[in-house]
Amino acid sequence: MTPEHIVKKFFEEVRSGKNPDYATELMADQVLAHQVISEEELTVKRTPKDYADHVKEMVEAYGNFSLEIQEFIVQDHKVYVRWKQVGTHVGEVDGYEPTKLPVIEIASAVYRIENGKIAEYWIQIDRAGIENQLKRNQSI
Repeated sequence: MTPEHIVKKFFEEVRSGKNPDYATELMADQVLAHQVISEEELTVKRTPKDYADHVKEMVEAYGNFSLEIQEFIVQDHKVYVRWKQVGTHVGEVDGYEPTKLPVIEIASAVYRIENGKIAEYWIQIDRAGIENQLKRNQSI
Protein backbone atom coordinates (compact mmCIF):
# COMPACT_ATOMS: atom_id res chain seq x y z
CA MET A 1 0.00 0.00 0.00
CA THR A 2 1.12 3.55 -0.68
CA PRO A 3 1.50 6.09 2.15
CA GLU A 4 -1.73 7.72 0.90
CA HIS A 5 -3.67 4.44 1.15
CA ILE A 6 -2.22 3.58 4.56
CA VAL A 7 -3.25 6.90 6.12
CA LYS A 8 -6.67 6.91 4.42
CA LYS A 9 -7.31 3.40 5.76
CA PHE A 10 -6.06 4.50 9.19
CA PHE A 11 -8.63 7.32 9.27
CA GLU A 12 -11.45 5.19 7.83
CA GLU A 13 -10.96 2.27 10.21
CA VAL A 14 -8.93 3.27 13.28
CA ARG A 15 -9.12 7.02 13.94
CA SER A 16 -12.85 7.07 13.08
CA GLY A 17 -13.56 4.69 15.96
CA LYS A 18 -15.12 2.08 13.64
CA ASN A 19 -12.37 -0.51 14.10
CA PRO A 20 -9.64 0.76 16.50
CA ASP A 21 -7.97 -2.65 16.77
CA TYR A 22 -7.08 -2.46 13.06
CA ALA A 23 -4.21 -0.25 14.26
CA THR A 24 -2.09 -3.42 14.47
CA GLU A 25 -2.23 -3.66 10.66
CA LEU A 26 -1.36 -0.02 9.97
CA MET A 27 1.02 1.03 12.74
CA ALA A 28 4.55 -0.10 13.52
CA ASP A 29 5.15 -1.93 16.80
CA GLN A 30 6.53 1.31 18.30
CA VAL A 31 5.35 4.67 16.94
CA LEU A 32 6.89 7.97 17.96
CA ALA A 33 4.00 10.33 18.67
CA HIS A 34 5.09 13.97 18.79
CA GLN A 35 2.36 15.96 20.50
CA VAL A 36 2.90 19.62 19.71
CA ILE A 37 1.30 21.73 22.46
CA SER A 38 2.02 25.46 21.96
CA GLU A 39 5.76 25.92 22.49
CA GLU A 40 6.19 22.58 24.24
CA GLU A 41 6.66 19.36 22.33
CA LEU A 42 6.10 16.02 24.03
CA THR A 43 7.11 12.75 22.39
CA VAL A 44 5.62 9.48 23.56
CA LYS A 45 6.04 5.96 22.23
CA ARG A 46 2.74 4.35 21.27
CA THR A 47 1.98 0.79 20.36
CA PRO A 48 -0.96 -0.10 18.11
CA LYS A 49 -2.79 -1.36 21.22
CA ASP A 50 -2.15 1.94 23.05
CA TYR A 51 -3.57 3.83 20.10
CA ALA A 52 -6.61 1.55 19.81
CA ASP A 53 -7.29 2.07 23.54
CA HIS A 54 -6.97 5.85 23.04
CA VAL A 55 -9.58 5.78 20.25
CA LYS A 56 -11.90 3.61 22.38
CA GLU A 57 -11.62 6.22 25.16
CA MET A 58 -12.63 8.92 22.65
CA VAL A 59 -15.71 6.85 21.72
CA GLU A 60 -16.58 6.48 25.42
CA ALA A 61 -16.24 10.27 25.88
CA TYR A 62 -17.81 11.48 22.62
CA GLY A 63 -19.94 8.61 21.35
CA ASN A 64 -19.89 7.62 17.70
CA PHE A 65 -18.34 10.87 16.50
CA SER A 66 -18.13 12.06 12.92
CA LEU A 67 -14.73 12.62 11.38
CA GLU A 68 -14.34 14.85 8.33
CA ILE A 69 -10.99 15.08 6.56
CA GLN A 70 -10.63 18.70 5.47
CA GLU A 71 -7.17 18.52 3.94
CA PHE A 72 -5.01 15.61 2.80
CA ILE A 73 -1.56 16.15 1.29
CA VAL A 74 0.98 13.47 0.36
CA GLN A 75 4.68 14.12 -0.09
CA ASP A 76 6.87 11.08 -0.55
CA HIS A 77 6.63 9.01 2.67
CA LYS A 78 4.80 11.72 4.67
CA VAL A 79 1.08 12.49 4.73
CA TYR A 80 -0.51 15.63 6.18
CA VAL A 81 -4.13 15.42 7.37
CA ARG A 82 -6.32 18.14 8.87
CA TRP A 83 -9.67 17.03 10.25
CA LYS A 84 -12.79 18.07 12.10
CA GLN A 85 -14.26 15.67 14.63
CA VAL A 86 -17.76 16.25 16.00
CA GLY A 87 -19.01 14.20 18.91
CA THR A 88 -21.50 14.36 21.74
CA HIS A 89 -20.17 14.68 25.29
CA VAL A 90 -21.49 11.39 26.70
CA GLY A 91 -18.61 10.43 29.04
CA GLU A 92 -16.46 12.21 31.61
CA VAL A 93 -13.65 14.27 30.02
CA ASP A 94 -10.89 15.86 32.12
CA GLY A 95 -13.22 16.18 35.12
CA TYR A 96 -16.15 17.50 33.08
CA GLU A 97 -19.33 15.48 33.53
CA PRO A 98 -21.30 14.53 30.38
CA THR A 99 -23.62 17.23 29.04
CA LYS A 100 -24.95 15.43 25.92
CA LEU A 101 -23.91 18.58 23.99
CA PRO A 102 -21.71 18.64 20.88
CA VAL A 103 -17.93 18.99 21.15
CA ILE A 104 -15.86 19.85 18.08
CA GLU A 105 -12.17 19.02 17.71
CA ILE A 106 -10.02 20.60 15.01
CA ALA A 107 -6.66 18.90 14.58
CA SER A 108 -3.92 18.08 12.12
CA ALA A 109 -1.07 15.62 11.91
CA VAL A 110 1.79 14.60 9.69
CA TYR A 111 2.26 10.83 9.46
CA ARG A 112 5.58 9.26 8.41
CA ILE A 113 5.29 5.89 6.72
CA GLU A 114 8.10 3.35 6.91
CA ASN A 115 7.97 -0.28 5.71
CA GLY A 116 4.26 0.03 4.89
CA LYS A 117 3.20 1.24 8.37
CA ILE A 118 2.81 4.45 10.33
CA ALA A 119 6.13 4.84 12.16
CA GLU A 120 5.92 8.39 13.48
CA TYR A 121 3.53 11.31 13.62
CA TRP A 122 3.36 14.96 14.70
CA ILE A 123 -0.08 16.04 15.93
CA GLN A 124 -1.54 19.43 16.80
CA ILE A 125 -4.97 19.70 18.43
CA ASP A 126 -6.89 22.82 19.44
CA ARG A 127 -6.98 21.72 23.08
CA ALA A 128 -7.93 25.21 24.32
CA GLY A 129 -10.94 25.18 22.00
CA ILE A 130 -12.06 21.81 23.38
CA GLU A 131 -11.57 23.05 26.95
CA ASN A 132 -13.63 26.19 26.20
CA GLN A 133 -16.46 24.08 24.80
CA LEU A 134 -16.46 21.77 27.83
CA LYS A 135 -16.54 24.76 30.22
CA ARG A 136 -19.31 26.49 28.26
CA ASN A 137 -21.37 23.31 28.04
CA GLN A 138 -21.18 22.80 31.83
CA SER A 139 -22.83 26.18 32.37
CA ILE A 140 -25.73 25.57 29.98
